[in-house]
Amino acid sequence: MSELLLFRKWNFSDVEIKDPGLKEILCLAPTLIPTSFGRHEHKRFAKSRVNIVERLCNNLMHFGKKKAKNSGRMAGKKYKSIKIVKTAFEIIHLQTGSNPIDQLVRAIENTAPNEDTTTIAYGGVRYHVSVDISPQRRVDLALRFMSLAVRETSFSTKKSAEEILANEIIMAARNDSNCFSIKKKFEQERMAMSAR
Repeated sequence: MSELLLFRKWNFSDVEIKDPGLKEILCLAPTLIPTSFGRHEHKRFAKSRVNIVERLCNNLMHFGKKKAKNSGRMAGKKYKSIKIVKTAFEIIHLQTGSNPIDQLVRAIENTAPNEDTTTIAYGGVRYHVSVDISPQRRVDLALRFMSLAVRETSFSTKKSAEEILANEIIMAARNDSNCFSIKKKFEQERMAMSAR
């Protein structure tokens, strides 16, 4: 039996996860089209068994905050977000010549922050304290940073969302310091370092 290829083009089997903390969380189960129709809903930690490409598509559908410049866009339009990811993967393959799923995994590994801050109330006074992040939240934040970069940048430029997503994944996979999501990661870790 032949293997399932993402969009009938890209193989999941040759993708290797190098970060040992993310091996259990990044799901690379073979799928043709990245949609599970929300079967993971209402089950605790079930999103770690959802394909990572589908999780990227779901993050692109997030419509932003109230009265923000990116609110109300892409909300619930799953097929539109799948088309954006598909075109972005084709652009990545043309520019790098490598498997775009592998580039996405490298980008997630590079943009996943290791530290965050939380608020602790002690004696009626609130303090910010630095904490380690669970692998699940690391992946969530990495995908959120990438999708936020697409929404913020596509609002203010003439580039399409597909081009911006492809550029963001390529730059994040190279660990480029000019990448929006890498900047967000460094900013979050710097805030956590100051709260130690």
